[in-house]
Amino acid sequence: MPTIKDVARRAGVSVTAASYALNRTGTISEETRQRVLQAAEELNYHPNAFARHLKARRSRTIGVFITRFAGAFYEEILDGIHEVILATEYELIVCPETRVERRIFTHRQVDGAIVFDTSITDEQILRLAGPKFPIVVMDRQLEAEHVFPLLLDNRQGVAQAFAHLYRQGLRHLAYVAGAPDSFDNNERMQAFLNEAARHQLSVRVYPGNFTEQSGYAAAQRIIAEGDLPEGVFCANDQMAIGFMRAMHEHGLEAPRDIAVVGCDDILLARYVQPPLSTIGASRREWGGTAAQWLMRYLEHEKVFPPQRIPTSFIARASSLKHPVSLE
Repeated sequence: MPTIKDVARRAGVSVTAASYALNRTGTISEETRQRVLQAAEELNYHPNAFARHLKARRSRTIGVFITRFAGAFYEEILDGIHEVILATEYELIVCPETRVERRIFTHRQVDGAIVFDTSITDEQILRLAGPKFPIVVMDRQLEAEHVFPLLLDNRQGVAQAFAHLYRQGLRHLAYVAGAPDSFDNNERMQAFLNEAARHQLSVRVYPGNFTEQSGYAAAQRIIAEGDLPEGVFCANDQMAIGFMRAMHEHGLEAPRDIAVVGCDDILLARYVQPPLSTIGASRREWGGTAAQWLMRYLEHEKVFPPQRIPTSFIARASSLKHPVSLE
């Protein structure tokens, strides 16, 4: 592989002059610059971008640290991030939950980070964040200098979902929880329980972990107990789909026997039978806003005022027990 020394030798100039020509810096004649560029082309020489950025202490790269890639939920967030970064001179590296990629975070090998990965601890984020390494977090309420939380307005959508069930006269309710270390799960659960308490209702809570299988297991447990709730709120759509699958296996149907509501509005939610009522938000906007925040700080050291991504309830057949809900 040719080096800058080879280019300088072929062009008959010093390494310094070759560097000036290739990086368009310094004071050299146009004739010398063209001679160096011609030599570089003949040798098929390409500057080492990583080394150049390392010298400048800038990688011109954004790191996205995300728990997993699977499913439309994460894909749409990444699409929003990618769309914003594509319009800049920055590169984007997406890092899943592995030791090698995590090293990129802990060694600050990118200019800034977007974190949606609960295995990265608050302590790590607080220790690493700085003026040269801003971090946007999408999965936790963590406010500190150079750390910017961008979260969903979970309370807004959950309050609407509870009101939808309550207006239909449903009073015997259950909640199927997501992963216990999830900020969104905890906020959704607290919002649902608060709404219930405001109406003097108690809610049974069943554990889950955001997977379809955990929703299926929760339904199996509820059915085995024999005391069916009138309505169930699941912390995400995957669990709600698993819940309805278990119901169907036992000859039960939503909403006839149990009204079912999910959260996230994944693509499959509108195609299952019956179509799933859910809480939706623009995940593309969420990812795009996170990238905009990061770019604005990196380029101008300016911060957006705190905000939440809006959510709203989407009523579909799985929870429509009475015609009044269609109004």
